[in-house]
Amino acid sequence: MHTIDQIIEKIRSYNPLVDEKLLRDAYEFAAMAHAGQKRLTGEDYIQHSLATMSNLASLRMDTPTLVAGLLHDVPEDTSYTLEDIRKKFGKEVAKLVEGITKLGTLKYRGLERYAENLRKMFIAMAEDIRIIIIKFADRLNNLQTLSHLRPDKRKRIALETLEIYAPIANRLGMGDMKGNLEDLAFPYAMPKEYTWVVGISQSRLKIEKKYLEKIKKILHKELLENSIPVTSIDVRIKHLYSLYKKILEKERDIDKVYDLIAVRIICKSVADCYRVLGAIHKKWVPLKGRIKDYIAQPKPNGYQSLHTTVFADKGKIVEFQIRDEEMHELAEYGVAAHLRYKEFGAKKMSKEKTEWLKNLLIIQKKIADNNAYLAEVKVDVFQNRIFVFTPKGDVIDLPENATPVDFAYHIHTDIGDKCASAIINDQIAPLSSRLRSGDVVEIKINKNRTVPNEDWLNFVRTNLAKDKIRQSLRQKQEGVISRLLNRE
Repeated sequence: MHTIDQIIEKIRSYNPLVDEKLLRDAYEFAAMAHAGQKRLTGEDYIQHSLATMSNLASLRMDTPTLVAGLLHDVPEDTSYTLEDIRKKFGKEVAKLVEGITKLGTLKYRGLERYAENLRKMFIAMAEDIRIIIIKFADRLNNLQTLSHLRPDKRKRIALETLEIYAPIANRLGMGDMKGNLEDLAFPYAMPKEYTWVVGISQSRLKIEKKYLEKIKKILHKELLENSIPVTSIDVRIKHLYSLYKKILEKERDIDKVYDLIAVRIICKSVADCYRVLGAIHKKWVPLKGRIKDYIAQPKPNGYQSLHTTVFADKGKIVEFQIRDEEMHELAEYGVAAHLRYKEFGAKKMSKEKTEWLKNLLIIQKKIADNNAYLAEVKVDVFQNRIFVFTPKGDVIDLPENATPVDFAYHIHTDIGDKCASAIINDQIAPLSSRLRSGDVVEIKINKNRTVPNEDWLNFVRTNLAKDKIRQSLRQKQEGVISRLLNRE
């Protein structure tokens, strides 16, 4: 059970100057609007509104978002209207509530039938990213009470969460939200698989947690002796659904998953992060190729951290993640944390963080057919991403199974059109090669080439590459026709 007093206390911890009267007014309005309404759990409906608000407070959201979280179901489920909310709480709150209401009430019947809802969702996100954050907070509480619904409805909501909301949270860099949404939905969407993963992981988790507590003590002592200050050293357990997908990748063998549990170190500064990395490597031997510096070369979604995997005591393999406090906030809360750090205004995201969203809106305008629209959207949002590097160290974000040609077009249309060969990790490779995260890719061009090879359309993955290839080929064809007509 949530109370408005508890939530206000939670908000005060990160915003001591919060307008408490406004929050209480919103609570009283929501309680009045939902008076007499009950959830299937037997609770008063206002408990769902408060839970949504509490989830937003955990993300340290601003006051208009918190108020909108309280009021998000009022226009849809009560006799009060958006105009009533606008008059009492202003345009900004009303706009957020309207955005949530517009996200659609279509029942989920699989991704193939969801195109219209996705169109609404991406438009709402582009208008104000806080709308989708409120939706996540709302969905989180709905998942916590799924057991009270009919089995068919449970499965539908759980599948929608796994296939729609979790990937969008991931795309927004909200790692903690993604993991929580997936883990709450997993047992209802895939009960047999959930039971299997829990069964095979429990005994190993118990052994590894005990082992890593010892590693923590050894590391703590090492850091004290080297006078390296840290904020915290914690053991992080992999989210269950994420573990399930990793086990499938490893031929269903959990013993091949090295990051089932990792040690996470939060430091005071970037310099201390590197000092901690040095201390770990001094104490234990690192695995070749398993040191990743996402501080010097952040992932495109802004993620920064140092990752290293070592042979620790008794030869066991242990992964360490090292980051400072701000990096940790950004890694866990993604775009919600960016709002707090004022990297961009509350309503608009910075260009580089929304490039994919901008592309989706262009696709919406370009493609009316829902099946064709979904085919393109799947690549940009619902497919796993990989991160590859240019020779200068720039990070390029691509969908899984992307090729050097996709990479070339991502850099520049001219490089794509004139692409002749690729060097991946200092080795010559076919242009149809599948790239993997961490690859360093160099494109060699043929300056005399004027158009791309039509055969590339058979293997490229990104919509960008497909569009550019077709465009260049079309221009060439139009040029040929034009010359023939001129001769006549």
